[in-house]
Amino acid sequence: MAHRHLTGVLLVGGESRRFGSPKALAQIGDETLAENAWRVLDQACAERIAVGKRGELELPFDVVDDGTELRAPLAGVVAGLRAATNEVAVFLPVDAPLITATIIRALGAACRDAAMPAASPAPYAIHKRALPVLEQRLVGSDLSLRGALRGLDTVTLAIDPELLADADTPEELSQLRASTRSRSAPVPTSVTGTSSARSTNST
Repeated sequence: MAHRHLTGVLLVGGESRRFGSPKALAQIGDETLAENAWRVLDQACAERIAVGKRGELELPFDVVDDGTELRAPLAGVVAGLRAATNEVAVFLPVDAPLITATIIRALGAACRDAAMPAASPAPYAIHKRALPVLEQRLVGSDLSLRGALRGLDTVTLAIDPELLADADTPEELSQLRASTRSRSAPVPTSVTGTSSARSTNST
């Protein structure tokens, strides 16, 4: 597939209940988790957007308000797709510091309606044509990201599961800090298959 201009969307709207403090502001090396993710998106994407609750955190970049009181990744997806100027957006949780620009670009290149790692729902790429379906789900009872992706023509990529690790607790972040010190920059492997429960492309 030809090179795509991607919008990178950083999701910063989580509650961090298990972490005990805002994960976005936790340190990983000489930067915060938010700064680390923002830098990776800059390396991979033509445009960057951060989505969350405006004014909730002191971050070194602007945050697009997701426009809802819900605390669900789906709310950030809908807000990010609405704000994106490119057809494909890649969504990155703030607490996954081992994700590389190579992974972000691979997800964007593989995206049909969506693309995700085989081992985890995040990070993930979504095409703007999926927005009406996701908007409808946002006002329904099932806000799960997996459920949303199952309803789209979603490509899955084989990516090392260790690179997808996130930090739900301070202990898990300590383990990820050790990984960032010992690991060289990895690359994802090739596309392994697709899930096509339904395609939003009517043409």
